Amino acid sequence: MTEAHKIASDIAFTPSVKAIQSRKGSRGAYARMETGEGWATTISDDLAAFIAEQTSVFLATANAAGQPYIQHRGGPPGFLRVLDESTIAFADFRGNRQFISSGNLLENPKAHLFLIDYRHRQRIKLWGTAQVLEDDAMLIAGLMPAGYKAQGEQVMLFHVTAWDANCPQHIPQRFEAAEVQQALAERDQRIAELEAELARLKGNGSSTG
Repeated sequence: MTEAHKIASDIAFTPSVKAIQSRKGSRGAYARMETGEGWATTISDDLAAFIAEQTSVFLATANAAGQPYIQHRGGPPGFLRVLDESTIAFADFRGNRQFISSGNLLENPKAHLFLIDYRHRQRIKLWGTAQVLEDDAMLIAGLMPAGYKAQGEQVMLFHVTAWDANCPQHIPQRFEAAEVQQALAERDQRIAELEAELARLKGNGSSTG
């Protein structure tokens, strides 16, 4: 923690935020949280496992003027890679080449990652700083998901300062299309097996009548 953030959650709970919490009655609960374990500042094994399963992430940055921007990045499970207890990396795939996040980070390295798992109704918020590496071909290749049809153009490194998990309230439960297709295929197979068994039993009944 920096001198300005002796408590990890101070990265988000600024004096103005705490004033609103006090006015609306939630400051006491968060103050107790701050005197306990509080927010984590390093990536735990559980968080690393959660990150490895994700197929989607939202990256928030802001330019020098404070104008925010949110960018979505997706890929197969494992496209987000935990390099160590404080660093997450992913290959930045070639896209529309606006480079808004890249430009923002040159002016303001502060960034935020937002992960949401709709299947398990869980979301993780990570505060930190980010940087873009453009000329490390070996690292780009190492971060590219095997067999994924995309071109890795650069690497995004995210350095974690603090993180917190939200409750599942109001998160709609959704499933990946591949999971739904597999479930429907298994259902159809089971129906076919039951129909075949029913036909066999009817046939046996007719032959003994």
